[in-house]
Amino acid sequence: MERVRTPEARFASLPGFPFVASYVDVTDPTGGPALRMAYLDEGPRDAIETVLLLHGEPTWSYLYRKVIPVLVAAGYRVIAPDLIGFGQSDKPASRDEVTYARLVEWTREALFDRLDLSNLTCFGQDWGSLVGLRLVAEHPDRFARVAIGNGGLPTGEERISDAFLSWQQFSQTVPEMPIGLIVGGGCATKPSDEIIAAYDAPFPDESYKEATRILPSLVPTSPDDPAHDDQVRAWESLRNFTKPFLTCYSDKDPITAGADAKFLREVPGTAGQAHTTIENGGHFLQEDQGEQLGRVLADFIGSTR
Repeated sequence: MERVRTPEARFASLPGFPFVASYVDVTDPTGGPALRMAYLDEGPRDAIETVLLLHGEPTWSYLYRKVIPVLVAAGYRVIAPDLIGFGQSDKPASRDEVTYARLVEWTREALFDRLDLSNLTCFGQDWGSLVGLRLVAEHPDRFARVAIGNGGLPTGEERISDAFLSWQQFSQTVPEMPIGLIVGGGCATKPSDEIIAAYDAPFPDESYKEATRILPSLVPTSPDDPAHDDQVRAWESLRNFTKPFLTCYSDKDPITAGADAKFLREVPGTAGQAHTTIENGGHFLQEDQGEQLGRVLADFIGSTR
């Protein structure tokens, strides 16, 4: 598999981002050299609780720069990976090399085979939910609790919002993917130009954006989607997930509004939890209300230990 790697200089002196990435190697399924996957590892290594923060499309771990300090201050270890194709991780040079199944497997290999993480609290948003919930469903013993915000686990049988279908069409037809502007447009409060530039940092030109380009088309939107059967199996597992499960969606996201209802209805671990609405948050609630989200997650862990 051909891949590109963003020059390190692109990540120097980003606003509000003092973190230094660590790396693990994951398998190239085509038989080539291993791919390098980046992750942030903050807080005490011997913490009893470890929080896994999974970003979505088209962001990277920079999205969690406001959340991480709140969780570390509460005494937790925080792991925030960059999915393959994003951030400081290697990026396949062809979009055809990026599949939903491969994203799940790369992330599983990094977190479990390489880092051997367990007793995890998982928070996922956008594609972080699509990847994270598959990991939870397939490896429930690795997780102590789950929180989801502005995400879901579609099988292709649900009604898809007009907002998402418009985004899907845009992503496949726009000549250039304006990553920072896309993130800014998904926020309730527009970030500064410097913040928008930080979201652009991993992607010097279009050759680095093949994963960002293909991911919207990989969200299951019909029952004949290649991921349909895996998604159905994942839901079967989640319907038996009795560990604490929290929804914390924002109030100003037209893409995932109402997606929490299925979790509340079908996942037994949601019973009795302090489900929260993050106020004044757009699709990227971490950017709009990162500190608030961090407090919600810290309180969730503290109340369910």
